Amino acid sequence: METKGNKYIAVAYKLYTVNGEKKELLEETDIEHPFQFISGFGIAHPEFEKNVMNIEKGATFEFSIPMEKAFGAHDDKLIIEIDRSVFSINGHFDHEHIYPGAIVPMQNEDGNQFQAKVLKVGTDSVKMDFNHPYAGNDLFFKGVIIDSREATNDEIQGLINRMSGGGCCCGGHCEGDCGGHNGHDEGCGHHHGNDNGCGCGHCH
Repeated sequence: METKGNKYIAVAYKLYTVNGEKKELLEETDIEHPFQFISGFGIAHPEFEKNVMNIEKGATFEFSIPMEKAFGAHDDKLIIEIDRSVFSINGHFDHEHIYPGAIVPMQNEDGNQFQAKVLKVGTDSVKMDFNHPYAGNDLFFKGVIIDSREATNDEIQGLINRMSGGGCCCGGHCEGDCGGHNGHDEGCGHHHGNDNGCGCGHCH
């Protein structure tokens, strides 16, 4: 089946890492709160979008994305020490958001946005890991297509408006959730970028 134009797609899925015969559940969405996106706008990971693009509504799916096509290998060069003062607000260190294990939205001088994991909080610096949380892993998806159809002009325009002004990028179909679960801001079909900038007020 060929696709024409942009499609509105809603999926419920479970995402696992694969290590030999062992699978570990990373995140999941359900029928009540599916991951929803419009194709062709870079919302979903390109390999995820390619795999679900032509599956009909109601059909189930299973597919793998190898590490190289998912989020790449873990890169030690992306573990960086950042001056502790960057995480201070009004002269006080932000203990509420900056602690080992926390995922923190960051932004560099060029306006590029990142998600980083706090590895260690020291007396002078904070060690941050800028690798994608799923870097170094082969990914396995299993789920069902809740909806798959041509997106309407209103849905596409609504998406463009949301992408320009922040907020949810689901083309007007959000009901309080974009499909992100288990502590993630977005479903794994997403790139895991932060559309809303430095949510904690910390820029790097």
